[in-house]
Amino acid sequence: MAATRLILLPVFVLIAACGKEPVSAPQRPRVDVQTVKPVQFAANVRLTGDIQARVQTQLSFRVSGKIIERLVDVGDRISASQVLARLDPQDLQTSVDSAKAGVAAEQARVKQTAAAFVRQEKLLPKGYTSQSEYDSAQAALHSEQSALAAAQAQLANAREQLGYTALVADAPGVITARQAEVGQVVQATQPVFGLARDGDRDAVFNVFESAFVKPATDQPVTVTLLDNPDVTVAGKVREVTPTVSAQTGTLQVKVALEPLPSGMDLGSVVGVSLAAPSTNSVELPWSALTKDADSSAVWVLQGDRVQLRKVLVRRYLTGKVVIGDGLAAGDTVVVAGGQLLHPDMQVEVARKDAQ
Repeated sequence: MAATRLILLPVFVLIAACGKEPVSAPQRPRVDVQTVKPVQFAANVRLTGDIQARVQTQLSFRVSGKIIERLVDVGDRISASQVLARLDPQDLQTSVDSAKAGVAAEQARVKQTAAAFVRQEKLLPKGYTSQSEYDSAQAALHSEQSALAAAQAQLANAREQLGYTALVADAPGVITARQAEVGQVVQATQPVFGLARDGDRDAVFNVFESAFVKPATDQPVTVTLLDNPDVTVAGKVREVTPTVSAQTGTLQVKVALEPLPSGMDLGSVVGVSLAAPSTNSVELPWSALTKDADSSAVWVLQGDRVQLRKVLVRRYLTGKVVIGDGLAAGDTVVVAGGQLLHPDMQVEVARKDAQ
């Protein structure tokens, strides 16, 4: 029995030894990398806008009232001093009549006090009146004359207000908007018509802020009619709004145009290609981009280990991003396989593409 135990013991030891597998080294993540090589990048943007007047004004009545007549509509060409609409003049005519009556009453008082003063003036040298009565008559005449002047000024103002019941154009141009209709009661200075004045024309475009790396220069650009690309006109960027519109989230770019060719008119839809000045930038595929807290970052290979580096993204393009700061020429960036990496992790390069 003891001999049997001695024979089985080596067998169990051999079986236990055969069940253990050799320990292998941990497998490194395989990544694709790209060598950084800065290139000159210039953002080219194709914009669509329309032709607008350089000077646009809102026309409104200078008095309140009810509109009884509208003589023009949107799209009509008007001339200077043309009547565009009229208000009901009844209330203001009543004010004129009242002012006329006030003037007539003051004229009668002036006539009466003037006659009294003349009498005092004749009686004073003869001693038939006192100096105080003479002075009182003179003061009364001056007072009535001042009252008459005030009444006449009030009449002139009433007549002027009555004249404001006609809305008159102060410059030639084209009606671009209508904000009131016949029968509507409008307040003074409330816009009634929009007027595009004759003169210089601009091509106006709404552009997202990210469309440009830097503001466009004053180099000439070519504006093309969208319906007919053969119709073009030269222009220069005249103005770029300094703030982003809260409603649209865009900047407004105005291009001053030379005299418009035939076929390109006010309101025509036009297009233009604008390019920002070129800058040294790095283009990487989308897959290279990751996050470090609230900042954009990429994995940079140093030796056989990776480190996370923050970068500044200047623009997002189709399939790639433009990096403006954070990388230098010769850096090796992980462009694929970086999802499970962590700082100072050893990796294996599967493919290296030189940009």
